[in-house]
Amino acid sequence: MLAISVPEPHLVEVLEREVPRPAAGQVLMRVVRGGICGSDIHIFHGSNPFARYPRVIGHEFAGVVEAVGDGVEDFEAGDRVVADPVIACGHCYPCRVGRPNVCANLEVMGVHRDGGFQQLVCVPATNAVKIPDRLSLAIAALAEPFSIAANVLSRTACGPEDTVLIYGAGTVGLTVLQVAKLKGARTVIADPDIKRLERAEGFGADRLLISGQDDIPASVAGETDGLGPTVVIDGAGVPRLLDEACRIASPAGRIGILGFSPAPSNVSQQEIVRKELTLVGSRLSRRLLPEVLSWLGDGRLKPGAMITQTFRASEVADALRLIENSPDQTIKVQLDFQE
Repeated sequence: MLAISVPEPHLVEVLEREVPRPAAGQVLMRVVRGGICGSDIHIFHGSNPFARYPRVIGHEFAGVVEAVGDGVEDFEAGDRVVADPVIACGHCYPCRVGRPNVCANLEVMGVHRDGGFQQLVCVPATNAVKIPDRLSLAIAALAEPFSIAANVLSRTACGPEDTVLIYGAGTVGLTVLQVAKLKGARTVIADPDIKRLERAEGFGADRLLISGQDDIPASVAGETDGLGPTVVIDGAGVPRLLDEACRIASPAGRIGILGFSPAPSNVSQQEIVRKELTLVGSRLSRRLLPEVLSWLGDGRLKPGAMITQTFRASEVADALRLIENSPDQTIKVQLDFQE
């Protein structure tokens, strides 16, 4: 069977591997569609701090159950499923309080252990989620990236009373935008690329700001009756934005941070205390794929337009080149494993 491996930074290989057999408590999944994420690119570049090499990448994938291991009763061959890549121990403090996405013994498929960019992969049955009949496997493979947005907006308690400022109109920003709209919030999105902003407008952004050209703090000062945005999401992963977010957020505002940069941020303690701001990190998602799949199934999001290109899995090198060399042409690039 075909598998896509990054044996070391800056090298990707298409390999032939033996067909795995599901252990007790696992399902064997035939992968049909997989989406390439920014973290896959970071593993390829050697800049993902959590990856171990060699690594079969891929954590956004959907397919069909091929077989089940001993003790698995909720699935059978033929079930269409998407995988939750977050594998948690279930026993540590974060797991006990419902935060398995930051498990003390966390393993993420495609990062800490081999992922879904292979034609057949074994997944814990507890990490397989059935797909509504009305959803295609291509759309179902978008559930994981949308769950990232669902998680950060859950962490910031986003609702109809909010105005959400989103830094970045890339894939992350567009998923955050759509989930914020689903929750009834007003949305403002900032990005230096006008084409990306035009795409964001097509996904429902209420207001567009050109970073580097528009004065962002001045532009959003009038939001929420002159108090500023009530929720600020850093979808760009730029450390210097945190200080600005604290300065422009409304009193009682919430700030969600998604980036993994190790660079320090110069943040005023006075601003945080004066306005009683809430700063939250958000990593992966807390078992939110079933909820996201229901949103997708009900047509409450615009997933189809997110998929801009599809390559055969064996053409992964071409797909990576397109993402790196022509980012303005891509939102979500998927791989088709039916070869």
